[in-house]
Formats: sequence, structure tokens, C-alpha cells
Amino acid sequence: MRFRLTPRETSFYDMFAASADNIVTGSKLLMELLGADASARAEIAERMRAAEHAGDDATHAIFHQLNSSFITPFDREDIYSLASSLDDIMDFMEEAVDLVVLYNVEELPKGVDQQIEVLARAAELTAEAMPHLRTMENLTEYWIEVNRLENQADQIHRKLLAHLFNGKYDAMDVLKLKQIVDVLEEAADAFEHVANTVETIAVKES
Repeated sequence: MRFRLTPRETSFYDMFAASADNIVTGSKLLMELLGADASARAEIAERMRAAEHAGDDATHAIFHQLNSSFITPFDREDIYSLASSLDDIMDFMEEAVDLVVLYNVEELPKGVDQQIEVLARAAELTAEAMPHLRTMENLTEYWIEVNRLENQADQIHRKLLAHLFNGKYDAMDVLKLKQIVDVLEEAADAFEHVANTVETIAVKES
């Protein structure tokens, strides 16, 4: 790690950790959605909206700190990219839950549970990784595993699409369900963007 003569703003670390912890909350709400009947989904969606708003607040706090700090712990563009990608994850998860409710989906297709399990694991890894930004140590396994999970998510997504287009679903249901599984795939991509940004930061700081 490079030796620095100037002090560094440390509150960014806490804010990134808080943002990642909020994503874990969102992933748990996704898991709840799987086992919930239609009557309970609206309440889950409401809690997910609250979590998404909390994520927005965390992101805005990071941007405000970035704009008001003369010294930052690492490059400003990397701070912006990391905060934005964390925010994207929450946005996609909230959108998926909202679509399930808005479309009155009675039963999610087989494979969506696997998508959500991958997202939950990626959320846990991301939350565990954020505190390590302080030292830039013990992060390699994190970004390798998140990239592996994203590859797994790609495979699940392709199988889901094949299942949706097998002719057993009504055309309108295909459109609705495809939008939901596509948004969940975007969440997996966003986790990979976070991991890639962390890797970039670690390389620069080494």
C-alpha cells in the first residue's frame, strides 16, 4: 500500500459498509417474497421501498461527503462508481419486487429462487468486503467469488429464458415474467460491477 503523508477521510468506509448492509436487508426481503402468498407481497414491497429509499439516502450522503472533502481515501471517480453501483443493486431488487406485485404474479417460475439465492450470497459477500476497504487486505477472494456468482447467475438466467419460451406460458405472462427475471439478472451484474470497482481500487492502492 502506498505511504501517504496526508490524513484521509474515514467516514466513507462507514458509509459504504452501511450501504452494503442495507443491500443485505433487500436480499432478505427478496427471499421473503419467494415464500409469500399474494396477500403478503404488497407489505414486503412496501418494506423494500423503504430499504431502497434508505439506500438512496446512503448514496446521497456519500456524494455529499465526496463533494465536501478535500482529501478522500481513494480516487474520487472510484468512490462515485462504487456508490453508484451499490445503489444500482438496491434499485434493481426493489424493481423486481415491485413488478411482482404490480403484475399480480401468482407463481414465480422455477429458477427464480436460484437467482435470488445467488443475489443473497453476493449481498453477504459484499457486506463482508466493505470494511476491508480500510486496509485493502483480504479482498481477492471476494471479487473472485462474486464474479463466479455472476457467471452462475448468467447460466440460471439463460435457463429461465428457455423455460419461459418453451410454449407452456401465455404470451402476456412471458412478457411479465421475463421482465422480472431480467431485472434480477441486472442486479447480479451490478454486484459484479461493485466487485470490479473494488478490485480496481485495490490495484491502484497496492
